[in-house]
Parts: sequence; structure tokens; C-alpha cells
Amino acid sequence: MLELFFVIGFFLMLLLTGISALGVLVALVVGSLAMLFAGLFVTAVKLLPWLLVALAAAWLWRAIKKPSPPRSRFDSRLR
Repeated sequence: MLELFFVIGFFLMLLLTGISALGVLVALVVGSLAMLFAGLFVTAVKLLPWLLVALAAAWLWRAIKKPSPPRSRFDSRLR
């Protein structure tokens, strides 16, 4: 909700300072894109520790559970 108040206040302040409506819309689009990419970056940084934990868990799982060697179709043990 505060974001909406910020955008409305930003829009009104730009209009009151004499910026044209087209300039205000361009500023809103550029500001929205900047906030979008900043939010994506912050989300990636916030999730990075969990990604590292998942990588460590997968590495440990593969280290503990060694894959069995592949068997041939014509292996004598299968008969």
C-alpha cells in the first residue's frame, strides 16, 4: 500500500514542479523498471544461502550414495 502512495506522490510532485505529463509517465516507467530489477537482485541475494545449502546437500548425497557400476546386458550374473 505504501508503494502506491509513493507512486501517487511521485506523480503529483513531478506534475507540480512543471514536468509534462509525458515526462512524468516516462519517469514512472523508468522508476518501475529500476525497482523491478532491484527487487529481482535482492531476491536472488536473499535466496543465495538456500541455494548453497541445496548444492551442499546434493553434493553430500552423491558422495554418500555411490552409484552402482552399470551392468552389461550380457552379464552372466543375470542368467
